[in-house]
Amino acid sequence: MKKRALSKTILYILLTLWAVIVLFPFYWMILTSLKSYSAYNSEYVPTFFTLHPTFENYVNAFTQVPLGRYLLNTLIFTVFTTAIMTVVAVLAAFAFARLKFRGKNLVFTLFLSLMMLPNELVIITNFVTITKAGLRNSFPGLILPSIMSVFYVYLLKENFEMVPDNLYLAAKVDGTGDLKYLLRVLVPICRPTIITIIILKVIECWNAYVWPRLITDKQAYFLVSNGIQELRENGFGRENIPAMMAAVVVISIPLIVLFLIFRNKIMEGVLRGGTKG
Repeated sequence: MKKRALSKTILYILLTLWAVIVLFPFYWMILTSLKSYSAYNSEYVPTFFTLHPTFENYVNAFTQVPLGRYLLNTLIFTVFTTAIMTVVAVLAAFAFARLKFRGKNLVFTLFLSLMMLPNELVIITNFVTITKAGLRNSFPGLILPSIMSVFYVYLLKENFEMVPDNLYLAAKVDGTGDLKYLLRVLVPICRPTIITIIILKVIECWNAYVWPRLITDKQAYFLVSNGIQELRENGFGRENIPAMMAAVVVISIPLIVLFLIFRNKIMEGVLRGGTKG
């Protein structure tokens, strides 16, 4: 009993230490955002607290730079990309998991092989395609290359195959069509995995940087990820770190809240999608 208690104590101490290490950057970011520009610059030795917090930096984040516009653009990009990707992934996964057609295994193998391609190669190909289509500096140009994910299709396919075949055969006997079976049986049963995919895609879209930075050069279409660089270069300036931290806090809050609300769903969906049998 004493050894078990000692091991648990050591484990909790290590976990607490690791939590402090992980959470400290977030604490420092929030703390810096609550300091005035003059107070921050007057600190020769960084302090770990402030006696005179101010929300001036948060006000400046929305008044001096178009942060609200960046947030709206990111919301539009995230909602439409996630919605289209979810529909495409569900339909593709259902086709590979339940439908029978010639060459299905070969097609799925080739489909999975796309995961082996370097991201840089895909980005270059997408950039040339979108540019030739005249979709640069537009929401379709931002959204279209992000509406397919091989990994999410694979995850859903494995989850769909966990549902017993008897349900599908019974539904066919009752005259239920494939689409109706998908919507009324598979989707409700596999809801945790679908929710997980939606959440992960939202996080992916919110943090997207390389593609939005490459395909847009007009401020009207900047997302928060590449808009924050514009804030640093032409907004607050390189030296106004507190204002920059306030903008980063505002950008980070939606994802933090989303994760805290759905963290259990994420773990449940990943476990269900990764377990077969």
